[in-house]
Parts: sequence; structure tokens; C-alpha cells
Amino acid sequence: MDVATVAVVIACMAAYVVWFSRLAAGLCGPRVWPVLGSLPGLIQHSERMHEWISDNLRGTGGTYQTCICAIPGLARRQGMVTVTCDPRNLEHVLKTRFDNYPKGPTWHAVFLDLLGDGIFNSDGDTWLFQRKTAALEFTTRTLRIALSQWVCRSIHLRLLPILEEASARSTVVDLQDLLLRLTFDNICGLAFGKDPETLAPDLPENAFAIAFDSATEASLHRFVFPEFVWRFKKWLQVGMEATLTRSVAHVDGYLSAIIKARKLELRDGRNYDDLLSRFMKKGTYTDSFLQHVVLNFILAGRDTSSVALSWFFWLVTTHPAVERRVLLELATVLAESRGNDPKAWVATPLAFEEAGRLVYLKAALSETLRLYPSVPEDSKYVMADDVLPDGTFVPAGSSVTYSIYSAGRMKSVWGDDCLEFRPERWLSPDGNRFLPHDSFKFVAFNGGPRICLGKDLAYLQMKSIAAAVLLRHQLSVAPGHRVEQKMSLTLFMRNGLRVNVHDRNLTTIAEELAATQPKMVVAPELVAATA
Repeated sequence: MDVATVAVVIACMAAYVVWFSRLAAGLCGPRVWPVLGSLPGLIQHSERMHEWISDNLRGTGGTYQTCICAIPGLARRQGMVTVTCDPRNLEHVLKTRFDNYPKGPTWHAVFLDLLGDGIFNSDGDTWLFQRKTAALEFTTRTLRIALSQWVCRSIHLRLLPILEEASARSTVVDLQDLLLRLTFDNICGLAFGKDPETLAPDLPENAFAIAFDSATEASLHRFVFPEFVWRFKKWLQVGMEATLTRSVAHVDGYLSAIIKARKLELRDGRNYDDLLSRFMKKGTYTDSFLQHVVLNFILAGRDTSSVALSWFFWLVTTHPAVERRVLLELATVLAESRGNDPKAWVATPLAFEEAGRLVYLKAALSETLRLYPSVPEDSKYVMADDVLPDGTFVPAGSSVTYSIYSAGRMKSVWGDDCLEFRPERWLSPDGNRFLPHDSFKFVAFNGGPRICLGKDLAYLQMKSIAAAVLLRHQLSVAPGHRVEQKMSLTLFMRNGLRVNVHDRNLTTIAEELAATQPKMVVAPELVAATA
């Protein structure tokens, strides 16, 4: 190597050092390394990613910027990530400047094979059309009634018998798996009117459910690699890309057959309340469009409620005072609507009106979602240069990650007890009314124009399941089982939720309710019969 070449190399290295020093000086948060950016930190803390992000945000006042790749020409745009949980910034991104922060090309490319241009994978007019169409359906009482019927049936014909058998045999069950199966059956019923029966007594494997799970996992795997890498693997049809192709083909075939059959059934005058049929009645759409509508709602409605319930049941097992208050509220509501006989409280599914009166249970579920949101992190693409309300400059082409997990764990927003599970923070002083918090402090259901359409349906489903289980059974975490977070786009429990199931003794609840409400008379023989 001659002197001139050496001089050029040294000059380039010196120029990079100067450039990198200026870059690093303008960033806060986790350490940024030459070339690799913040990637080493991400790898080091991959098993506690959400807590690591929260630690960084607490140390920087709620917002920091980092660089995924410290390479000149890329770092300031494609490599730049702004991470925030500041409610002012969240409102700006999700509402005020909504059009400047779409899902973006990376997200769209990752999920295109599975979700197409469905509502959760599209922007602009494509998204707006589906949103308006779906919004009209989600506001109808008939859809809520349809969901309630699906939920009640799956609870009482499938979930409860499984729990009763586990209690009788003193066997351990994975409650997270049971809840995932239950909500999958429910959302499939609501989305396209077919029950895959994954929560049948023998917990069978279902080819459609397996293909859907595989396709989702393979799609998420694309986030790990640069786009050119997974596209090359897709072209070669190797690894997870081969799995994705096979799984999507199976899902396509399954739904295509349902769509064709449904068109014929509707022509014959048969009536259905599911979303697929409702979209078909609205206009003439291609089979591909209808399929992606269905898949998008399955993806959104399946994991979110089941994961939230898993964390709820775990929190209840570790907070007996909360469990007691939930039970007292249930007993109070059911005594007023069904009479004083505790056997009547568990005789039939929770009615729609009864579920609406469960204020404390809703508070406990909301508190669960504050601490353990089903989708812990989300991101947006920056269309044009912008400045966030806290003064942070975000360049076009970069991304903004908003940490939903961290948003519920900031003392500046929720107070010194922000890490405590305290449902009372959602109640009026007299405890009789549910007080919703600002949607940009509590972003578990997103916010702005993309706020979750199924929020009310999710609460209805979660209330129904929680009430049915807690009235009949007391749960305890199996000895030796560790409850840990799984690092994925959805906040699963890594090892599931293995619990022991015990029959609930309603005697003490009935007696306590009678003591607090003297006018209520509970016949001793009726109380004893439920013991």
C-alpha cells in the first residue's frame, strides 16, 4: 500500500471519527457505537427489551433519539429512530399530524404477503375506506350481541368444562393457551362465521390456526433482517420465507373456500351477522380484498384480548384484595338481577346489561392494560421533517417508535405509584363510576383516527371471560412456574401461564355481601349448596 493510499485511508477514518462524534453528541439514550449504532444494546437487552426502553425513557424525560446504523448518508434518515412515551408527542403523532406519520413502507412490505392492503397494513385512502366501512359495523348493537353469543357459548361449552376437569383431577393447565384458543374461535366466528373449534376438550390442532400462527411468526421475522436480505431469502424460498409462502397458501385456500361458499349462501337468502357477510352486503369486492379484511381483524382481535386476560389473571392471583373486590362487585350486580341465590349467579352466562355494570372489573382490566399492554411498542414512518411538541426534531425518512409499555410506567404521568397495580385510579372518589384517562396517556387501544374500533367489544369479551372464571374458580400459579415476558410485537408470557384450578367457595362472598347489604337475605341452605 503506497503512501497516498495510506493517507486517503487515514483521512477517511479521521473524517468518520469527526462525523460520528458529532452524531453521537446530538443523541441521547442508549450508547451508539461506530457503524453498528445502537444494535449492540438491542442485542444485549433483547430478553428485557421493554424494560430497557422504559429505563432509557425515564432517564431522558420521556423521549430519546438513537441510530440503528451509524453510516454517513443513512444515519440521519433511514437509521434514525425517535423513541417517545410523552403524551404530548403521542397526541402529535397519532392525531394532530396524523397524515405525516403513516405505517410506512417497511411495515407495509413486511406484512404484505399475509395482510395485503388490509386495514392494519394500509395508509391513505385505502385505509380510510376500510376504516369508515368497518366503523359503521362496529357501532351496531347487533354486532355486539353476535360477539356476546359467540363468547358465552365458547365459555360455557368449552372453557369452563376444561377448568372443571382440571379442578377435579388437580391438574395444571396453561391458561394462556386456553385463552388464545378461546379468543381465536371467537374472532373467527365474528369475522367470517366459522368456528375452528380449537378449544374443543382434547385441544386439537387446527390446520388453519397453525398456518395463521406460522405466517404471523414468519412475517414478524422479517423485522430482524434488512429488507434486501429477506427479499433474497424469499426469492430463494429458504428458511422462514419458505414457511411464510406455504402458510399463506394454506390460509388463502381456506378463506377462499369460505368466501365462495358465503357468496352462494347470501344469494340463496341466508343471513349472517359476521364481518365478512356485512362487507359483502356493502358492495362488490374481490375475493382477495375480502380475505385480507378478515385476516386483519383476526390478527387484531385474537391475541390482544387473550394476552391481556393472561396478565389480568396473573395479577389477580398476586393481589387477593383486588380479587375480593371483583367478586363482591359481581355478587352485588348478579344479586340485583338474579336474586339472592348464589346458584343463580353461575347458572347462565353474563348478560350484556350485567357486564355493563361491572365498573370495578373494567377498572382492573384497564389497569392491567396500563402495565401490560397487549402491543407494547408501535412505530410510525416520518413523511416530512417535523418538530415534536417537546422540541425534538424528526427528519423525513426516519421513524418514531412510541412505547405503549413505557407510557403506563412514567411517574411524571401516573404518579409515584405508577408501577403498582391499583384499579382505584380508574374510579371516581365514591367508586361508583369508571373514569377513563386521556387516550394519549393510556394508549393500549391506540389513539387518534386509528384508535381501536373493537375497544368496547374487547372489554365485553374480557369482562365475560373474567367473570365466568372467577365466579367458579380460584387460580394459583403452579409451583416453580416463572411468569416472564416474551419479546415479540405482542406481550405474550414466554412460558405461558400454568395454573392450578380450585373450585370457588361462594359462601364467604355471599355472607360478606349480606353483611354489607343488610336488606339482602341469603338462605343458609342456598349458601351451603354452593360451598
